[in-house]
Amino acid sequence: MFGIARSSGRVRAALAIAAVTAVTGCGALGSVTPNASSSGAGLEKATLKVSILPTTDLAPFWLAQDSGYFEAEGLTVESVIAASGQASLTKAISGDVDIAFSTYPPFFTAKSTGAADMELVADATSVNAKSNAIVTVPNSPVKTIFDLKGKKIAITAKNTASDLLTRSVMQDHNVDYSKVNWVLIALPNIAAALQQGQADAAYLPEPYITQAAKTAGAIPIVDINTGATQDFPLTGYGATKKWVRENPKTLAAFQRAMQRATHDAVNDRAKVEPLLVRFAKIDEDTAKLLTLPGYGSILDARRLQRVPDLLLQLGAIPSPIDVNSMIGPQAGR
Repeated sequence: MFGIARSSGRVRAALAIAAVTAVTGCGALGSVTPNASSSGAGLEKATLKVSILPTTDLAPFWLAQDSGYFEAEGLTVESVIAASGQASLTKAISGDVDIAFSTYPPFFTAKSTGAADMELVADATSVNAKSNAIVTVPNSPVKTIFDLKGKKIAITAKNTASDLLTRSVMQDHNVDYSKVNWVLIALPNIAAALQQGQADAAYLPEPYITQAAKTAGAIPIVDINTGATQDFPLTGYGATKKWVRENPKTLAAFQRAMQRATHDAVNDRAKVEPLLVRFAKIDEDTAKLLTLPGYGSILDARRLQRVPDLLLQLGAIPSPIDVNSMIGPQAGR
């Protein structure tokens, strides 16, 4: 947690609304009108399976379910919990689900390796001020970002958002990440690993920043929302190109519901916090204190190009990827 003053909430909300407006290219998300029929007539399929992760990034998705926005579009949406973004993507590739939620790197690495022909169908979140950070604890030898060289840094896995964003921030500060001892630890276990000295520092997103501050006295040493990773695209939804081509009306219905829910999530934090408690299993105090990511729904190729460009720069993919080739049709465009 970064000690955010509650009085700044209105300012953050206003900035978040402006950000979503910029990403969507149209200001009137609230004016999106649901289908007149809620029967699902005309849709290729009325029941969707979406693989998700129980994180703060999913607030608009849960809001669309809870507020009946999917139902208003004639959709019944079933969520399937995945262990990781890569596992979520695998479920879509195998046909176990229709749409997959993930951080962006797995979509691009799948494209790069030829593992799957995926298309991005909706945006989800970006790095927000103080929503992602490299943290340490009081008894760690790491006090600033310049102490990270040669130390043990906890991330979830190589070539994930945690790995790539940590290396990018270190590179911005001229800290040699090739000398780091990377320790692979699941997010829920990182606070304890820091306390026990298994890692000297760690990459954490919210709500884990706030939770680690409460349980381990974790202290942020650098905000990820700086330099080359400021406002960096974090997560989104994708489907196989085959599924997208076969289900255009169903996809458009899903996108319209997500646009409405994203508008609500950005505009009214009070609608988000109870959903985090119910679905992400965050306690009420943490839900009130944590910094939310930047929510979005419409995909912007120029903005998303930053992801494969960073993957290429850091050697995670062997050749350039043009994001335009991976963006599927979008409702309202």
